[in-house]
Amino acid sequence: MHNQIIAHLDMDSFYASVEVRDDPSLAGKPVVVGSDPQEGRGRGVISTCSYEARRYGLHSGMPISQAWHLCPHAVYIRPSGKYSIVSARIMEILQECTPRLEQVSIDEAYLDFSDCGSYDLAEEKARNIKNVLREREGLGCSIGIAPARSYAKIASDLQKPDGLTVIHPEELKQVILPLSVAKIPGIGRKSFAHLESQGMTTFRDLAEADIQILQEIFGGWAVRVREIASGLDTFGLKDQGPRQSIGRETTFAEDTDDPDLISETLETLACSLHAELLRAHARTKTVGIRIRYTGFITCTRSVSLPHADDNLMVIKKAVRSLTEEFWTGKPVRLIGIRLSGLVYHDPKQCTLEQFFSE
Repeated sequence: MHNQIIAHLDMDSFYASVEVRDDPSLAGKPVVVGSDPQEGRGRGVISTCSYEARRYGLHSGMPISQAWHLCPHAVYIRPSGKYSIVSARIMEILQECTPRLEQVSIDEAYLDFSDCGSYDLAEEKARNIKNVLREREGLGCSIGIAPARSYAKIASDLQKPDGLTVIHPEELKQVILPLSVAKIPGIGRKSFAHLESQGMTTFRDLAEADIQILQEIFGGWAVRVREIASGLDTFGLKDQGPRQSIGRETTFAEDTDDPDLISETLETLACSLHAELLRAHARTKTVGIRIRYTGFITCTRSVSLPHADDNLMVIKKAVRSLTEEFWTGKPVRLIGIRLSGLVYHDPKQCTLEQFFSE
């Protein structure tokens, strides 16, 4: 663990920042990227918003109608396919800096800085990446550096926006033990509320908790949660061979049957996957969706394309068609997209890091 140096890079309010970059007149204004608010009558949610908008209490995943009532004077913008193009360029820049890269969404990635040999050199490399992204793309990001991926992600969130946080192995426990359990990747509002009701609000509380109590809350994930909370996690990048499929999925905070929310979510997932296809110089032969209903009933459907394709509109059209045909209208807990039968333009590009797991 002491020889491993992992960085997590997260673009700051990515969609909104791209819009501000492309239209400087938006600088300093509350910018919201998401559904049409329809003067408070709209359905769907916020995809992302600028930090100026967040001062009014707005945040990703908030119903767009609620956002309108909190901040009616914000600039509301519908999501655009250009984000995946920008994302692909960003990931290319990161790969220039280090070949050990694992993209996990359209605007974030893990990087292995172990070859730097020291945290000082890793920090220097991170500052260089931030400067290059600012110079070449006009966008800011936050980076966390730590001995394992979970702590790197936690670190990147500690000084947003435009932050750079380094957690050395010898100070890891001192930094994380006082933190709120909400900082642990994967712990959502429901899990946090349950933990809070049990008197467990910090990493220290989880580290000292009875494993049986944690198993009642997290099931099979209990051991890993306590491992992370205790400062014992050692997971780095997922280092596997070339994949024949890639995917993204989202678990909703609450089960939903809102077609606009489901549509917005699928569009975001499709853009993220499209960005990865572009970065990997790959095309897909098959598009599939995965739906988990209330009660953990999970179903999948897929469709084969006429030929391997990397066109975002083609992918979106296939996803819409599958959703219209397949979704029953029942409340959905989780929804995802998988692209399979990948064909690579250049065999040299087949070493992309695996970022998706079931």
